[in-house]
Formats: sequence, structure tokens, C-alpha cells
Amino acid sequence: MLQLLLPPAARLPQPLPAALARAFGRAGIDRADNLASALQRAFPGLPMPWPVAALTRLADVDDVELRDHAWLRADPALIQPDMAGARLMATGAMLPLTQADVDALLPALRPLFGDAGFALNAPHPQRWYLRLAANTPLPAFPAPEAALGEDPFDHPPQGDAALVRRWRVLANEAQVVLHNHPQNARRRAAGLPPVNSLWFHGGGRLPDSAESTFPTLLSADPLLRGLATLANVAAHPLPNAFSAMSDSALVDLRALPAARLVEDWLLPALSHRGPQRWSFEDGPGVWLAPSQRLRVWRRPVSRLPA
Repeated sequence: MLQLLLPPAARLPQPLPAALARAFGRAGIDRADNLASALQRAFPGLPMPWPVAALTRLADVDDVELRDHAWLRADPALIQPDMAGARLMATGAMLPLTQADVDALLPALRPLFGDAGFALNAPHPQRWYLRLAANTPLPAFPAPEAALGEDPFDHPPQGDAALVRRWRVLANEAQVVLHNHPQNARRRAAGLPPVNSLWFHGGGRLPDSAESTFPTLLSADPLLRGLATLANVAAHPLPNAFSAMSDSALVDLRALPAARLVEDWLLPALSHRGPQRWSFEDGPGVWLAPSQRLRVWRRPVSRLPA
């Protein structure tokens, strides 16, 4: 089966192109399906929540330290004060960061985390990591997308109160270091947003192994590429457009602009001869098969059901 991972269905153009409206009208619709369930089907058996930091670290650099430690993402972040408090405006890949930013900011932050027993490093400018002892207890940190645009205090870590306080103190001290750092003054002068906070998330150790229901992955997403490496799945960059491909592949289209998504991928995919499942990030799931073309009595739909 060909599995497409798609952005929220609301990003599709309205009205739907006629071919999509017709295909969706004849397709099987699974309202309970979404990105999370699609990924769990693709990589079954892994304990939830996934150790995001260790998996993306595997995609960034597979070094000898990886399997002997726990890892926590400490991504660069922008928190903007407002009249009601503050809002998380951007993290990681949403901030334009270069190696020069890493080289300037990390030396100022490393002593803070070193005193706490953690090593801070950034093999990629947009993904920063804390290396922890394998048995380090951690609270449950919220994913950045859960708090984006909202007050971070409304999305606290969950767990032992003393442990949560410790990480709050570390986060506050990191904010002080970043607020006073001259690199942020240089970024503001260049018209770039400052890095004034860190967002912790995705802690845990790398699993010993994983399995996948797909032999091939097409994606640039570091989490999926880390999962593919762990499961010995062949991972390739996303081509520019849909073309003939294996009947069994996991294809990540979430980052594509809406026009390219429809014109270069979804419309050409309708001619694929094998079965497909399209999983929109927030649902639903759409089953497509060549035999559905015979369902001529079904009317086209103006939009997918919520």
C-alpha cells in the first residue's frame, strides 16, 4: 500500500479540483484516522510517547554516545511578551538559524547545563540536544506544536513537583543567558528574531530496534528518518513530483505548499494502480483503490468530513 502523510485537510484548495472531489466521493473515509495513527501503523510496537530527541539525533548524527545515554531536545525558541503574559512564537526550524548562531550561543549556555550534569550540543543549527545519563528522571515535556502561539505557562511539564521545579529553574536561567547575549543584539540589528528561550521536549533513550510496515520512506523529516534508520528502512529525499513508485512506501508530503501538493502529487497519485491511504494530519483518512472508479453512483464531495 502507498501511504501519504498529508497536512491538515483545511489546506486543500476550495473548491476541490474536480478529480479530487470525485475521488473523495467514491473513496472510503476513516474519520478516526490521522497523522498519529498513521505513524503508529507504519512503525508498530514502539512505546509511546516516542523518544523524539534520541530518534532525531539518530538522523542527525549516529555516534558512539547515542545508545549509551538519554537525550532531550533543548530547541532554540522565541517567546514574545504580550499584555496577557507571553506567547511561544517559534521553535527550532521556524527560526532562521545558522552555524554562526550556534557557535556564539552554545558556549554561553554550556556551563549552565554542565553544572547540572548535562551536555548541550547542536549537530544541526535548528535542533539542540542535552545528553543525559541513561537513568536521568525527566518530567513529561509538551511538544512545541502543542504550545505554539499560546502562553508557555499554560503548557507546563507534568510529573514530580520537585523535578518540574528543577527544569523550570534551568529554563529561566537559560532565558537570562540568552536575553543578555550579544548575538541576539546582532540578530535584531539584522532584522532577525532573537533566540530568547529553550524548549525542552522529546526526552528518552533510543530503543534497541524498531520495525516498519513499509520498506521505503520518502521524507526530509528528521524524526521519520531516525525511525527509518532504526527500522532498517530505505530513506530517500522527496522527489519533485509524483512518479511511478513502489506499491509499498511511506511518503511524507506535509511540508509542501498547497499548490504543489495538489498539482504535483495528489492529482497524479489518482492514477496510481495500487491501493493508497491518505492520512491528513488532523484527519480523516482516505482509502483509495482503482476499483472505486466503478462507484459512479457516488457524488463528488465539496469537502472532506471533519
